[in-house]
Amino acid sequence: MFGKLGTGELILILGIALVIFGPGKLPEVGKAFGKAIGEFKSHANKVSKDIEIDLNDKK
Repeated sequence: MFGKLGTGELILILGIALVIFGPGKLPEVGKAFGKAIGEFKSHANKVSKDIEIDLNDKK
């Protein structure tokens, strides 16, 4: 989904975020977004490992 974002698209997204949140809030928003992505990846990996363990147990 997000794998094909180019430099132009990223600059546009950053510009829109800067206008919406302002320069003071942008670091806080970035930190919160990064933390949310990290937690999502962590949970997705855990679910994936749990499914793999269940499939191996059924064999």
